[in-house]
Amino acid sequence: MSSNKNCNSSYDVVVVGAGNAALCAAISAREEGCKVLVLEKGPVHKRGGNSFFTDGAIRFAYSDLNAIREVVTDISNEEATLIKMPPYSEMDYLCDLMRVTQGKSDPSLAKQLVSQSYETIVWMKNQGIKFILNYENQSFKKDGKHHFWGGLPVKTENQGVGLMEQLFTRAEELGIDIWYNSRATELAAENGIIIGIILEKNEEKIKLNTSGVILACGSFEANEQMRSQYIGEEWDNAIVRGTEYNTGDGISMAIDVGAQRNGQWSGCHSIGTDYNAPKVGDFTKPGDIFKKHSYPYSIMLNRDGKRFVDEGADFRNYTYAKYGREILKQPDHVAYQIYDAQVRPLLRKEYDLEEATFYQANSLEELVNLLPVNREEFLKTIKEYNASVQEGEYSPTEKDGKRTLGISPPKTNWALPIEKGPFYAFPVTCGITFSFGALKVNPRGEVLNSNEEPLNGLFAAGEMIGGIFYENYPGGSGLMSGSVFGKLAGKSAALYTQEQRSNAIRN
Repeated sequence: MSSNKNCNSSYDVVVVGAGNAALCAAISAREEGCKVLVLEKGPVHKRGGNSFFTDGAIRFAYSDLNAIREVVTDISNEEATLIKMPPYSEMDYLCDLMRVTQGKSDPSLAKQLVSQSYETIVWMKNQGIKFILNYENQSFKKDGKHHFWGGLPVKTENQGVGLMEQLFTRAEELGIDIWYNSRATELAAENGIIIGIILEKNEEKIKLNTSGVILACGSFEANEQMRSQYIGEEWDNAIVRGTEYNTGDGISMAIDVGAQRNGQWSGCHSIGTDYNAPKVGDFTKPGDIFKKHSYPYSIMLNRDGKRFVDEGADFRNYTYAKYGREILKQPDHVAYQIYDAQVRPLLRKEYDLEEATFYQANSLEELVNLLPVNREEFLKTIKEYNASVQEGEYSPTEKDGKRTLGISPPKTNWALPIEKGPFYAFPVTCGITFSFGALKVNPRGEVLNSNEEPLNGLFAAGEMIGGIFYENYPGGSGLMSGSVFGKLAGKSAALYTQEQRSNAIRN
C-alpha cells in the first residue's frame, strides 16, 4: 500500500456507503447544490448494501387510499373501488414502534422517523422510485375486494433490486460521482472538525479533503469478531443475510474521532431463514428469497422435539425480527417449521421457490423419520399440541384468537391441529440482518460526541443510527429509517457545507 496521496478532486460532501440510506443522502445533498461523492467498498456488481436484498416493503404513515395513490400512481379508479385500505396514522406507527421496542426507542428519533415518513415517500417517488401495492403479503380477498392490513401496504417495484437500480439511476442523472472498490478507513479531523476522509482505492491510500462526511455504510453484522464481542459468541453461527461489506468500518471511524455510541449493542435484527441459505448475501440471487415467514401458521420444533416460541403471538410483521435469535438458541441452531395440507396453500411464495429446503411425507411418522431429530419427543409434542387446540373460527388474515390451552409456550392465534396430510417440514436457522448498536445521532442526522454536541462535519443515516430499534422492529421500518434519515442527513450536510464556505469567504 502506498503512502497517503491527496486527491485533486474536490467534493463538498462525501457519502460512505451505497445502499438506500446512502443514496438518499447523496441525492438530498446534491439537490441542495453540493458536489457529492459516494464511496462503495465493494465492486460495481456487488453494490447496493443490504437494501439490495430486501423485499422492498416500506412502512410509512398515511391517511387513506387517496394518500396511497399519491405514491402508487398507477392505481386506476376501477381498481380503487376494489380496495379496502384502513388508515395508518402517525400515532399508529409510533405506537407500533414503541410497542415492539418495549418503549425503548429514542422518542426524538422515533418521532422524526414517523412524522417524516410520508413526506419522504413522496420525495422518493419524485426521484423516480416506483412503488406498487403489496397485494401478495399484506392483503386478502373478501367479497370481491382486497382488504389490506398490517400497516405495510406498499413496496418498491422489483423489491430491493428495483429500489437500488432506480436510486443509482437518479444519482447518475444528478451527476453524483460513485467510486467502487473504495474502502473508507479513517476520518481526518482538526480541532474537533471533520476536514476529510482517508480511503483505500485500487491498492492506493488516498486522503480526500471535504467539508462534510455522511456515514451510511451499515452496521457490523458481517464482522464475526464484533458480532461475537457485542451480541454473543453464538452469533458466529448466524448466516449474514445481506452484504458481506457491512463490517462496522463507519462505526469504528466515528468512535475514533469522538463519536458517542448508542443503541442496543447486544441486539440485532434477525430472522428465520432457510437452513441452506448462503453464508453471506448472494448478489446473483437477489431479493429476500431465503426467508421463511409463514411461521405463524406453523408450529416450530427444535431437534429435541420441543416448541420454543408462541408462533401466533402477533402478525409476522411484529415478531419476525426477533424470532431469529430464538432459533439461534436451539440445539445446532436449527428449527423445523411444520405444516399440513390445510395451511400449505396459505404459505408465502418463498416456500415454493426452487431454493427452498423442505421435507414432505404422507404421515407425521414418515415425516419425522426423514428428520435428524428426537423422533419420540417430536411426535409427542405434535400430539399434545393437537389436543390443546381450542374451538373457534380460523382466520389467517387477522388475529383470530384461535388458540391452544394447557401447553407452554401457547399458540395465541392461528392454532389448527396438524392432522391432514401431506405434511411438510421446512428447516430454518438464524439469519442476521443488521445490528442495533451504532452511533448517537440527533434528529437532523448530526453525529454527537460524549457531550451531546454535534461533531462538526460528521453525519450519519440508516443502520449507522443507534437508538431507534431495540429487541425487535416493525417490518418495513428499516428501509423507511434509511430513507428518512438519509434525506435529512444529506440536507444537514449540505447546509453545514454552505455555512463553512460562507465563513471562509467572510474570513
